[in-house]
Amino acid sequence: MPAFTAVAPAKIILFGEHAVVYGMPAIAVPVPVLQARVIIRADVHGEHGSVHLTAPAIALDSELLELNPNHPLRKAVELTAQYLHAAYIPACQITIHSTIPVAAGMGSGAAVSVALMRALAAYLGHPLSPEILSELAYEVEKIHHGNPSGIDNTVIALEQAVYFVRGQPAQPIQICQPFQLVIADSGISSSTAQVVAEVRAAWQTNPNQYETFFKQIAQISTNARRLLESVSKTEPIQPAFLQELGLLMSENQALLVDLGVSCLEIDRLVQAALNSGAYGAKLSGGGKGGNMIALVDDESREAVCLTLKEAGAGRVIVTTIGRRKDNLHR
Repeated sequence: MPAFTAVAPAKIILFGEHAVVYGMPAIAVPVPVLQARVIIRADVHGEHGSVHLTAPAIALDSELLELNPNHPLRKAVELTAQYLHAAYIPACQITIHSTIPVAAGMGSGAAVSVALMRALAAYLGHPLSPEILSELAYEVEKIHHGNPSGIDNTVIALEQAVYFVRGQPAQPIQICQPFQLVIADSGISSSTAQVVAEVRAAWQTNPNQYETFFKQIAQISTNARRLLESVSKTEPIQPAFLQELGLLMSENQALLVDLGVSCLEIDRLVQAALNSGAYGAKLSGGGKGGNMIALVDDESREAVCLTLKEAGAGRVIVTTIGRRKDNLHR
């Protein structure tokens, strides 16, 4: 039998992290240059229901039923089988690879879930729609993040930029003017669930102040969507567009600092990017580590990348948002 392979991209949040947990809008985009890949091969000598999982990146080599019932990979397999009413899964070997950094705010867990569910559904002969994949992956996200907004599984399953409000259907965004982002890893792993819990505790202590922060972030997300969808397709890209988008990113970062989710390392990278010519910069994801993003153009790209590395960034990636080509590793 042929192998069944499926992939799912990483994601970054452009605007609205944390506020999205409280019903405010956020904008997220896929980053296909980083992805989770799952390969399923039939085991012709195995017993029905024998599923072996291998994930070298996390040193996993185990039978499915040997995993804790709440293990995210076991949950992803069982949810897919249950949805498809599969009485058993034909014996198989599942191999998982991912280039998405873990605990860095790029949707690593959701990408693995979506790729795994997509490959398993194909193996079982019943491919699932992106919408169903998103719904199923959201259940796994609860294991990863406790109280997830749902934005990771949505943008990753749909593989499209989205304007997302919790509890509402995601609204695809047509990005009229592609733009470049530098994504820099702070080198600090961070638990999204823990940071979300810390913000919730602060919100409960001072609800009026935090509601104000969330509403201000919501307005930034709304303004950013309007900008992304209204600017005309021009070549070369217009500086006024980059300046306005960069300003919104920096305003969002200032509010994330007010929320208490930034950290010294992220702040240092943000300032380094701005000093070297970025139009705007902010953390992306849960914060307290993970990644930051900086808006650049052809002229500033190399200087920003170099400066971020000198400032302590680990992996630095340049990606073009709004089209799939021109994605580069650094």
